[in-house]
Amino acid sequence: MELREFLACMDRGERVAAGSEAHRYMCLLSQEALRLTAELNGGYHTPEEIRKIMARLTGRPIDDTFSMFPPFYTDCGKNLKIGKNVFINSGCRFQDQGGITIGDGTLIGHNVVLATINHDLDPARRGDNLPFPIVIGEGVWIGANATVLPGVTIGDHAVVAAGAVVTKDVPADTVVGGVPAKTIRRIEP
Repeated sequence: MELREFLACMDRGERVAAGSEAHRYMCLLSQEALRLTAELNGGYHTPEEIRKIMARLTGRPIDDTFSMFPPFYTDCGKNLKIGKNVFINSGCRFQDQGGITIGDGTLIGHNVVLATINHDLDPARRGDNLPFPIVIGEGVWIGANATVLPGVTIGDHAVVAAGAVVTKDVPADTVVGGVPAKTIRRIEP
């Protein structure tokens, strides 16, 4: 299996059966991501060096306006798309096999978890991976220790309160918080 074929399977939301060729390839990508995140997190790097490591991790160019405070963790990296003027604070964990898109101007707080994989409820198929993308709009602010679950879209200019667990789509210009996250109020521009 090649990267393009694997990402196409993930983007189509195809089940990745435990032990399958796609699963073995996913594990291979995880090993590369572990190596690169160890490099990223193992010592001080200038902002430019961080962008270069992130470009290797994602396999995509990273804009000069991107900034991050490591440590940062991902178990894939290759299905992560980052816009311009994005800031990722320390301790974040992204499970991006199912696809994570981060829009321009987004701020992501300390220890945020973005998870794009579910497992089957049937114990006989529990090892299978079920990918669902996370899409984060432009100008979004995700507070510290928030968790965004598979398949969630967060609309432009929304705010996710610290500690929230986001299980459903968040409309644009909305503040959500709680477990599970619920609308707190609308943001009036």
